[in-house]
Amino acid sequence: MKPPLLSLQGLTKIYPGVVANKDITFDIADGEVHALLGENGAGKSTLVKAIYGLVTPNEGQMLWRGVPYAPHAPAEARSTGVAMVFQHFSLFDAMDVAENVALGMDNPPPIRELSARITEVSNNYGLPLDPSRMVGDLSAGERQRVEIIRCLLQDPQLLIMDEPTSVLTPQEVEILFRTLRQLRAEGKSILYISHKLEEIRSLCEHATVLRHGEVVGRCDPREESARSLAEMMVGQSLHTPSRLAAEPGKTLLQVTDLSVASPSAFGTSLKSVNLKVRAGEIYGIGGVAGNGQDELLGALSGELPSAAASIQLDGKPVGTLGPNARRALGLLCAPEERLGHAAAPDMSLTENALLTGAAREGLVKKGFVGWSKARDFAEKVILRFDVRTPGAHVAARALSGGNLQKFVIGREILQRPSVLVVNQPTWGVDASAAAAIRQALLDLAQAGAAVVLVSQDLDEILEIADKFAALNGGKLSAPRPVQGLTMDQIGLMLGGAETGDADVAA
Repeated sequence: MKPPLLSLQGLTKIYPGVVANKDITFDIADGEVHALLGENGAGKSTLVKAIYGLVTPNEGQMLWRGVPYAPHAPAEARSTGVAMVFQHFSLFDAMDVAENVALGMDNPPPIRELSARITEVSNNYGLPLDPSRMVGDLSAGERQRVEIIRCLLQDPQLLIMDEPTSVLTPQEVEILFRTLRQLRAEGKSILYISHKLEEIRSLCEHATVLRHGEVVGRCDPREESARSLAEMMVGQSLHTPSRLAAEPGKTLLQVTDLSVASPSAFGTSLKSVNLKVRAGEIYGIGGVAGNGQDELLGALSGELPSAAASIQLDGKPVGTLGPNARRALGLLCAPEERLGHAAAPDMSLTENALLTGAAREGLVKKGFVGWSKARDFAEKVILRFDVRTPGAHVAARALSGGNLQKFVIGREILQRPSVLVVNQPTWGVDASAAAAIRQALLDLAQAGAAVVLVSQDLDEILEIADKFAALNGGKLSAPRPVQGLTMDQIGLMLGGAETGDADVAA
């Protein structure tokens, strides 16, 4: 029999205090789309890094078409036929598409020849790109095309994709899936990581499920439900977020005619944004990435100053106040970029807990840091939000993306804000963790807080929000009650058909 394209046999990777992978064994055949499933911290990232030459296993072996395969660097993996599209884009905004593609190639051809190849390959795979466009002007979906085309130019036999649809619109997801099915038809293999289980069911014919670094199941996702896949991952029944119905209370956050220039040359300025959020209410804001989400969070958090009266917290103007002053008053924010913005990568979780919790948790007294209290607070977040880590002493960058996300969101929620603004709260987290975070947001609203939920996950907004508004080109639509809202109506709102003058009295 023909050997599989890639065979993993007893792969084990041990870090100090953590067994990331233990005796991982499975095969990937030619022309197969193979899903790798598991909770955050289950060992998926470590495993694909081993395949791509970024980490070296302690035990076990890999075979490439029956021949031992042990890459010591990504360049070796690429020369063998392995390519990887990472969850976080590695592109330079101030360079054009062709220049960015060249930077990611081991031996790029002359730029004119490369531009022609980019045009040819991108059109052949239904992902058209203009090689002369500046990356800073591209949408999130177009940026991902750059990453994919950079891989396809290497003619890989195995394409690893880590959360490829987390920033894509439903239309862009369908385009991507057509491309992946075309690659499969050409005999290419794909190792696909995603927490969006309906996508797994639609695209993949085999799945390997990891839990705590070990293989705990194998299945054909097409024969499973999204819920059964999730329960296989976590090893228990999945909780469905819920809350008691209640009338919202007084207005806690009011934004009136907010216009803020983007600090980035490639950002989107806010234009006369109006919104009103009441106690006990979750106000959902959707939109394709790059339409002013970061600027809105910056304006609400105090990172981008605005006119004093444009933002009012419980009736008090706070537009000119900075982030720390707003936090002290009860307005807390959790940005989308968890590593570098929401958390300092090289600081411990204790230190990161101190950064935002100093005032509200009483962690600093007369200029002196109460480190034991800071550590207790960090450990409380770790325990309450099931953050998989050896302890509060660990650096933020050592956590998996999903576990760091749980820590960042939990850190803000446990400070009992009166208003919480969150951007992409469940980005990159597994189904169980996503349900826990959504329940925590519902519980926060139930306790009387006002929550602004900025998310590109429409299912998330429809599941827990009371109102929905769309952000398009820096303008916010008038809000609509989520109950009874159709996907066609949402599509129109996201496309800008109903943006402009939000109802201040809503």
